[in-house]
Amino acid sequence: MTSAHTAPPAPGQGEPPAVLPFGSWPTPITSALVVEASVRLSGARTDGDAVVWAEARPTEGGRTQLVRRAPDGSTTDLLPEGFDARTGVHEYGGGAWWVRDGVVWFANWTDQRLYRLAPGGAPEPLTPEPAFPRADRYADGFVTRDGSTLLAIRERHAPEGGAAAVRNEIVRLAADRPSEPEVLVTGPDFVTSPRLSPDGVRLVWIQWDHPSMPWDDTVLMGRNLRTGDEAVIAGGPGESVSEPRWQPDGSLWFLSDRTGWWNLYRWRPGHDIEPVVVLDAEIGVPGWQLDTSRYAVLPGGRVVFARWSKGYDGLAVREPDGGFTELDLPFSAVASVVPYGVGSVLVVAGTPTEEPGVHVVSVDGDVETLRAPRELGVDDGYLSVPEPISFPSVDGAGAPRTAHGLYYPPANPGATGPAGALPPLLVVIHGGPTAAALPVLSVGVQYWTSRGFGVVDVNYGGSTGFGRAYREQLRGAWGIVDVADCLAAARYLATTRRVDGERLAIRGGSAGGYTTLAALAREDTPFSAGADHFGVADLEALAADTHKFESRYLDGLVGPYPAAREVYRERSPIHHVELFRTPLIVLQGAEDAIVPPNQSEAIVDALRARRVPVAYLLFPGEQHGFRRSENIRRALDAELSFYAQVFGFALPEAEGIEPVRVENLREPAGGTPAS
Repeated sequence: MTSAHTAPPAPGQGEPPAVLPFGSWPTPITSALVVEASVRLSGARTDGDAVVWAEARPTEGGRTQLVRRAPDGSTTDLLPEGFDARTGVHEYGGGAWWVRDGVVWFANWTDQRLYRLAPGGAPEPLTPEPAFPRADRYADGFVTRDGSTLLAIRERHAPEGGAAAVRNEIVRLAADRPSEPEVLVTGPDFVTSPRLSPDGVRLVWIQWDHPSMPWDDTVLMGRNLRTGDEAVIAGGPGESVSEPRWQPDGSLWFLSDRTGWWNLYRWRPGHDIEPVVVLDAEIGVPGWQLDTSRYAVLPGGRVVFARWSKGYDGLAVREPDGGFTELDLPFSAVASVVPYGVGSVLVVAGTPTEEPGVHVVSVDGDVETLRAPRELGVDDGYLSVPEPISFPSVDGAGAPRTAHGLYYPPANPGATGPAGALPPLLVVIHGGPTAAALPVLSVGVQYWTSRGFGVVDVNYGGSTGFGRAYREQLRGAWGIVDVADCLAAARYLATTRRVDGERLAIRGGSAGGYTTLAALAREDTPFSAGADHFGVADLEALAADTHKFESRYLDGLVGPYPAAREVYRERSPIHHVELFRTPLIVLQGAEDAIVPPNQSEAIVDALRARRVPVAYLLFPGEQHGFRRSENIRRALDAELSFYAQVFGFALPEAEGIEPVRVENLREPAGGTPAS
């Protein structure tokens, strides 16, 4: 028998695959498998001989659990029911927990207070109860060497709300008992990465002001806590500095893109900055989340670092004499690198055919897996491996340029398309827009490719991983360069007959949702279907109603508001609804503070008024990005049902997918009819 998330076995040797329309192929990669035992690993840390990592679990309502692995290999969930190690600082979080000597400190999602969890005990709050729920949020903490004091970021919200009322500061508080936080740094719009020198004398941190974002212009500051003297160590206009990290010898290491690439540097008080690793590759990543870790300095002077080059990640070792060694590893995306003993690092990393896991990697390239990726129980023939592609595109003035992406061809050992037919294409747009398409196994992508879709994940101009110059191609050109690259990717794959040019779909979330809408709101759109996940429809509304971290982001992407108001209106899809002809499905979280529901509802109402086919699903309890397993499943299956109705193929009966209602679709083209 076939369960709700399995498919018949792949045909044996010599047995031909079934000939079925693209999109309708039976597959074991169902929405149930996407969320079944799935977790998002967001970091790993050493604590003596133990290792602790974080798991965001959709099956537990999306909460983040901390897991400790003992030296004997046994694992223990640390947080009791009702606690969630997740911070709301910058809305995107990161740096929500840290460990030392068996003690865990963490920010709890429900109230955003800091808690201390000692071995065998219960979580105890360290910070005062806020004036109103979630008024004070904490992240990116640091415990002093004697374990008595914490330094952390505090993001303080005012009762009246609004981005202008939010204050970001560095505070100091007791690590072992409740206390009133003492403000150490205040004034800059943003502060991150408070780190204390080994002798306890020097405090360093990263700061920046509106309208810059952390990948634009940041400053690495230093203060002598004995004298109060402050000085700029590195950074300034046109330079992004991140990940300051003190070493036992009193040197400070950090990342900077002063050469156009995020590379590694070292500073000693009283000396000039020295380059340590300089190459045309990205060690750093954009600061959407706090407390990233992309390099580790080991005893003896070796450095292990992740470096992003030509669409793929990897690990390399820098020897004390300055020589480099690229490690021969399967990893294609690395999210965390921290020291582990004398000659190894602890990493969170994945491959094109395996989800991220927690691994120990030696400087010789040996790998020990501590937290294995989940076993999918799926034949490898169902897994599509991405192919890096580059293709011609244009900039805002029509000048030729090259864009990049990852193409995933359809893959299913039990099915093939009809003779002469080509697969439909999903053009996927990552969020950010300052982010990147990651070549790591995503069961959510394989959900589509194993059904007969081609998928291209576009690293459009503005994406990270290709240097500062490529990242800045989107400056003042959001809604132009990104759209041009997505159109170019679709046309390139259609022209080279990899996909069916009559069945091109585009999908994206957040900033990718905006690009989706902008690509559809034009007369020359090549797309015949679109999926908008909590995307921006009205740039003016976003400029007026979003959180502090991104409240001036559009200054660089579009122009200063309100001076550039006409540009905002011109690039807002909501003001071009007369050009929409393409069926669209919209999926939105009801509690999204980054892109509020009114953005989605505005575009849906406009399409309804124009009788354009549209489907709309609002998910109660969800924020920016879906975390609950039932909502992740429903969103995937609803989108598949939408494409089945628009493109005219049948849904696999065994999965029992509930059809989504597509309004104004007068004649559903085959498949399961709209309800």
